Amino acid sequence: MSVITHKGIITKAVGGNYDVVTSDGVICCTARGIFRKNKISPCVGDNVTVETDESSQPVITDIGERKNHIIRPPLSNLDCALIVVSAAEPAPNAYVTDKLISIFESKEIEPILVITKNDIYSCEEFADIYRSSGFKVIYSDESGRGHDEVIAAVSGKLSALVGNSGVGKSSLMNRIFPELKFDTAQISKKLGRGRHTTRSAELYALPCGGYIADTPGFSTVEVSRYGYVDKSQLQYTFREFSEYIGRCRYNDCVHLKETGCAVTEAVNSGKISRSRYNSYVRMYEESKELNEWDFKQ
Repeated sequence: MSVITHKGIITKAVGGNYDVVTSDGVICCTARGIFRKNKISPCVGDNVTVETDESSQPVITDIGERKNHIIRPPLSNLDCALIVVSAAEPAPNAYVTDKLISIFESKEIEPILVITKNDIYSCEEFADIYRSSGFKVIYSDESGRGHDEVIAAVSGKLSALVGNSGVGKSSLMNRIFPELKFDTAQISKKLGRGRHTTRSAELYALPCGGYIADTPGFSTVEVSRYGYVDKSQLQYTFREFSEYIGRCRYNDCVHLKETGCAVTEAVNSGKISRSRYNSYVRMYEESKELNEWDFKQ
């Protein structure tokens, strides 16, 4: 009995079954039980080895080393994350945006802001905070504005759309992949957010090369599911702090209330956004109550 080995990427994972795109096409398979024993689960974005033969179901036998991993929804090997923010209904939340950016920065995933519904309400002040902090910001609306810029930003990369429920991720996916007809949902007037229309992460191949994943929407309190940043590393996930770190009076400065802090001086002089700094302070205080183990369940 001949066994054939295939190399590919997992594009979909549901209930222990996986779709793996290989040079020979899509292979539907399961995974070896040894992964479960070793507390490793194959996930979307993994580069894997699949073995097939004539008498049994194809099986994943090896998972390549991951360059990064998001906990929930399980995604690996991302190059960039398109953080979708709505200008209205729901209104942009700077803290949620900053927390997502920090988590992605810690995993060396490039954050890109995509602002939707700007045709309904201006979001320029919010956008300027992130442009001045060194992030790419793209406007996208129902007219197709920003479509080409989004495609260019993710071309040849493995990317994911993330954001609160109701911000317009599915609408954006419909503009990128009109043939897929993603479900969209209206904003709940009572809750102020949309219903979750995407149930699991799945990769979709871009015509220009690369993949993009639509991920389930989340409520504000669920944002931490994407990962954990230890308080000792938090300052390094705020890229606008970089030129000031090491210039404080005290080597162990954490940029809160210390005298001679170069970061807080930059905030007071307008060189660092106060909104971004306030998020840093809040995240630092919250991190004291968190344990990395809680994010490995």
